[in-house]
Amino acid sequence: MLARSLNLSTRILSRPISSVLAGNFNLTEDQLAFQETALQFAKEHMEPFANEWDKTDHFPIDVIKMAGNLGFGAIYCSDKHGGTGLGKLEASIILEALSTGCISTASYISIHNMCNGLLDVFGTEEQRSKWQPGVSSFDLFTSYCLTEPNSGSDAGAMSTTAKLEGNDYVLNGSKMFISGGGESHLYFVMTRTGPKEISCFIVEKDTPGLSFGKKEDKLGWRTQPTRLVNFDNCKIPKGNLLGEIGQGMKIAMRGLEGGRLTISSCALGGAWYALEKASNYMGERKQFGKHLKDFQYLRFKMAEALARLTSARMTTRACAQLMDQPIQNKHIFASIAKLIATDDCAQIVDDCLQMFGGYGLLREYGMERMYRELRVLKIVEGTNEIMRHTIAKNLFDHHPHHHHH
Repeated sequence: MLARSLNLSTRILSRPISSVLAGNFNLTEDQLAFQETALQFAKEHMEPFANEWDKTDHFPIDVIKMAGNLGFGAIYCSDKHGGTGLGKLEASIILEALSTGCISTASYISIHNMCNGLLDVFGTEEQRSKWQPGVSSFDLFTSYCLTEPNSGSDAGAMSTTAKLEGNDYVLNGSKMFISGGGESHLYFVMTRTGPKEISCFIVEKDTPGLSFGKKEDKLGWRTQPTRLVNFDNCKIPKGNLLGEIGQGMKIAMRGLEGGRLTISSCALGGAWYALEKASNYMGERKQFGKHLKDFQYLRFKMAEALARLTSARMTTRACAQLMDQPIQNKHIFASIAKLIATDDCAQIVDDCLQMFGGYGLLREYGMERMYRELRVLKIVEGTNEIMRHTIAKNLFDHHPHHHHH
């Protein structure tokens, strides 16, 4: 849908992004068109308003729906149910571009795509025809519910339960830090259905017993509401079980590995924005009779930032392509991309903010907003400590050690 509707208009209107900042190598004409469309959208509909949204905690539902009209709510889904049938690389390119406008809003769009992708892969024909058209167009907003007040990184300690009673499952417990909580129409909830068994249910917003905590007051990601989600004897029809009983952890991890990749992509977009703003500013601002860009120390700082951005982007995009291959342990690549991109891009934004001196601290320049957003990205969708843990586990615990006698 996206590819077809974009073809002509973008190719006629688009100016090629030749900038070394975009780091585009090996992208197809379609991929460049998606990128251009997303960049244009970010520039027109997100960036001019992002500081205001951030300041007033505004959830820009109308703008998110406009993104839905471009197919950005159904990146992974097959055409049959109103999706675009693209892969992880296209998702990465699109979310990076949207993040140059507003990381927080792009991150919510990324979480929504994660849920829609899970519905696409694990949903029955019936579930898909019931919900997917609305999810794909952003008529229905979605939330992913894994984290609990007492189990963040340790998903095994989950205490939300679902017990079968007649034709319904009765859900009890609560989920913490839920993006879209209180606003979303559908909640994808990981819950315990047995001592060692986790299953995933889709809970609809008007379910009796479903309630929400206060809107959390956060450092970043302020344009998306985050709330505690409570389940008090919520009756969930059997037909709302996603996948099979006991498949919940598989579903959760399938979602998270894609999510880690798109969060990496959001980090790239923030760094790209910061680097572009800083290099422009350095060409205008004069101190001691010369432009900032002519001080070697500052030039080198920015050169290093561009090298890091390019390297993080190449890593993320290569990992994105691997994620769509049928290979073992591919979640490791998502963890590597998440660690590299969020750590390095946070450093880039920090260095770029420094170039503005005192102006970098002012809200209207947008740098402090990106600085706060990048700080968020090192924690969400699996902390960077868990990324290191996952990578180390693969290094030390999965290979038979060869003993030399």
